[in-house]
Formats: sequence, structure tokens, C-alpha cells
Amino acid sequence: MLRTTSIHWHGFFQAGSAWADGPAGVTQCPIAPGNSFMYRFQAKNQAGTFWYHSHYLSQYCDGLRGPIVVYDPNDPHLSLYDVDNEDTVITVGDWYHVPAPSAGVAPTPDATLINGLGRYAGGPAAPLAVIVVNENRRYRFRVVSISCDPNYVFSIDGHTMTVIEADGENVQPYTVDNIQIFAGQRYSFVLDTNQPVANYWIRANPDVGTTGFVGGLNSAILRYVGAPDEDPVSTQTPFSNPLVETNLHPLSSPGVPGLPQPGGADVNINLNILFDFASLRFRVNDVTFQEPSVPVLLQILSGARTAQDILPQGSIYVLPPSQVIELSMPGGSTGSPHPIHLHGHNFHVVRSSGSTTYNYVDPVLRDVVSIGQADDNVTIRFVTDNAGPWILHCHIDWHLVLGLSVVFAEDTEGTAAGSSPPGMPSLTHTVVKMT
Repeated sequence: MLRTTSIHWHGFFQAGSAWADGPAGVTQCPIAPGNSFMYRFQAKNQAGTFWYHSHYLSQYCDGLRGPIVVYDPNDPHLSLYDVDNEDTVITVGDWYHVPAPSAGVAPTPDATLINGLGRYAGGPAAPLAVIVVNENRRYRFRVVSISCDPNYVFSIDGHTMTVIEADGENVQPYTVDNIQIFAGQRYSFVLDTNQPVANYWIRANPDVGTTGFVGGLNSAILRYVGAPDEDPVSTQTPFSNPLVETNLHPLSSPGVPGLPQPGGADVNINLNILFDFASLRFRVNDVTFQEPSVPVLLQILSGARTAQDILPQGSIYVLPPSQVIELSMPGGSTGSPHPIHLHGHNFHVVRSSGSTTYNYVDPVLRDVVSIGQADDNVTIRFVTDNAGPWILHCHIDWHLVLGLSVVFAEDTEGTAAGSSPPGMPSLTHTVVKMT
């Protein structure tokens, strides 16, 4: 495992503290072994389900990742559930038997881990994660995809799930029987333990690697109090009500900024993604992101203001303050579907993958979106109300390493005026004190 590091606090906007966002080469230099960097920030007006992970090369694939929950004592969904604590957080991720630096360009996962435990094909019947519940209670589960690559179809035998949060944003309650969750995404759902006392399979079927559930692969256990200490014998019934992103709506809709038509923003940008088989690198608008030797934030603090002045050339998009931005991202490039994450913001998904409809009234707000397949043109909007250099990238970490990212240098004058870490002379201090 790499020992140099940096940490990203996924989903936190870092308003006024862009220096603490974490991506190496963008807001800081990586932290060298034997040195330290203090991250200190406020979760201003944010609550919900988040996570942290290394943002240095593919390091988080080797395990530097975990969930963060910000509880809201005034949660508008509070009346819908009885239990919400550390025991109801579920992480789903991939695991590799070879360390990331030696794993190759796009390795295949060896196992799915649910809350850190799992089995692999041909391996022993290792212990699985067990989530214990009492009968006739309503549990708020928070599922976090800490995946480096696969998306998962998540389900629990014999139970439906009422989704109430997506990526830290409350949504109108929406009952489903399975959730396709992409790398970096989070969902809260309410589960009613109204079934007979027994053990039930929790399933997370990946789109890459060994699929299926033979011998407890890709699985964990939901255990009612009083059920025997053994693997479930429950069966998976055919799905009839999958989560569809266009059916997710904010609990209170702020409305979509800009005009209600494609291209109806102040700044409209199309991001075309392709894979160059000659160089084995991704390109966004024909440019491969290459991490600069001086972080983008430090370049701005040192006087750079325009895209022509800021490295890496061709990967920097300078955005003016207080403007509506529309990004359109055609799908279908090699490695699809790509889950795209924007730092510093969430965004309105006005057109989702699998849909040709534009919703300018009440689309979901989130911070990771799948851009789908060849016929898709996923479109998002946000307002430039948070000064800082914010990376937008594929959350398949192997793809990020291969250059699938750009940086939005938002309000460079505002960034220069207020984004220095308190008490630190520069952002090139080089392992982390998490406080």
C-alpha cells in the first residue's frame, strides 16, 4: 500500500475551506510519510450520509476509506424510523488480493466486502457481516458504496426499502425492492422488520468480478433477534420495483436554476469522454488530466487566475461566481457506466441515464451520478456559490488514475481571497490527523 496520502471528505462542500478538500494536486500536495496535515472544516448546513477516502492515486482501493454520518436532530424524516445508529451503517465495496500499485490498469475485484467482511470464489466460508435487528421495528439503514470500481445491485430478501436520502440530501419517501448503487453514492432507506424471525440474505451483486451468491458470495446477513446463528436459507424473489433515479425527488424542491430548456444556463459545457488505447489513458474533451507538481489551489493563491495560467493545461475550466452552470456528459465510453463526482457542490440531475426527459422542476440533488451508456446524455446544473478549485472525476478509481477528470477553478478571485489554511504558510506541508 502506498504510504504517501491525502484524504477527501466526500460530500462535504468545504465552503470557505477549499484547502481541506483533499485531492492531491488540486487543493494540496500529497502528505509524505512522517509528516502531518491537519484537516479542520465545518459541515455548514449539511447533514446525512458521507464518507472519507484517500485521494492519492488508487490508494483507497487498499482500504483507506470509511463512512461518516452527520445526524440531524431536526431530521424531517424522523417520524419514519425508530433506530438510526452506528449499527445501521452498511458499507459495500470491492477487495483485491493484490495491492493497488501492482494490480494493473483495471484489475478485476476478488471479492465484495459488506461492512468489511466477505467471501471470494474458491475461498473458505469466512465469517460474513451480521446486522442484528429486533422484530417489528423501523430501521434507518445508511448504505455507502466505498467501491473502487463495481456498481452493485443491493437488496435484502423478503423486505422492501423506503429510500429517504440520496448523497446527503433528503428525498421524498420512495419504496423499492432493489437499489443499484454506484461508486461514491449513498442512500438511506427505512426497513420495517415485519417478517418472521429468521436470517435473511443481504445481497450486493457487482457488475464486474464474480457475480451471484453461491456459498455466500457478495452477501451479508440480516439476523432477527432469536434467529439461529447460521447462514440464511432465504431466497431472492424476482425484482419488480427497482430504484429509478428519475423517481427520486427532493423532499423540498429548491427549483432548478436557469431557464427550463437544454442550454438554459449562463455557462454550458459539454464534457466528451473517450479512452485512448494507444496511451491507455482517458481524455476529457481530448485532454488527459495529469496531476500538476504545484497544486491548483496554490497556483491560484500565487496569482494565477485564468485557464491559460493554471496547470494542467486543457484540464482547467475557470468558472465565474454566481452563475448557473450546465454540464452535459455523453455516456458510452470504454469502462461505462462512469459514476461522475463533483467536489464542492451537489447538483440537479436534470437528465438521468436511461432517460431522454429533462426535469427542470424537481430532479434529485446529489454529488455522484452515473452517466450511463451510448444513448445517454446526462445533464446536471449547479450554481457557482462556493469559491475554490473543484475536481470533477470518475469515481472508478482506476479511471481517475488514468486521467478521467477536470478541475473547475470557481471564482478565482474569491478563492485567492479566502482559501488559505489557518496558521499554515503554504499547502505544500507534507499523514494525517483526523479531528
